[in-house]
Amino acid sequence: MPAYHSSFEKTESSIGNMALLPIRTNFRGPAPSLNTKDTMDIIDEALYFFRANVFFRTYEIKSDADRVLIYITLYITECLKKLQKCANENQAVSVVNCLAITKFDIPGDSGFPLNSVYARPADADEADLMRQYLQQIRQETAVRLVEKVYGKDKKPSKWWLCFAKRKFMDKSLSGPGQ
Repeated sequence: MPAYHSSFEKTESSIGNMALLPIRTNFRGPAPSLNTKDTMDIIDEALYFFRANVFFRTYEIKSDADRVLIYITLYITECLKKLQKCANENQAVSVVNCLAITKFDIPGDSGFPLNSVYARPADADEADLMRQYLQQIRQETAVRLVEKVYGKDKKPSKWWLCFAKRKFMDKSLSGPGQ
């Protein structure tokens, strides 16, 4: 069975070889804004396909949007590791928001786990734009993930937290031992 891919095949712009996709968000950043609630964005796709895609050790990249999907999937895994230790939803929100804004590696940095898949930013301006874009994605993904994990009853869902130990493509955004 093949992995699930992004439906965003045609993109107008990109940063490196990552698609710059519109997302529904209240966070500032370079991503174009989607104003409709009915339209699925890349973060919705990543959350929807996460539990299926996380089992794959390999992933064939078919478009630049797939690189964004891979990054979000790896980031969701990092968030789930942190959410396992949270006692309630308020603590979870603060923990994942802190994780979203802390310093992180981007493609081209020595600590980035998938440098072979992602193109290094061409210059410092593009690197800054990529960092802003990824931070915006991280912040919005964190908010939506907490909503999914804690749901209406405000208790953590074991059906999400059980995936915290899985490694998509045997990779992790955090270094060993973190």
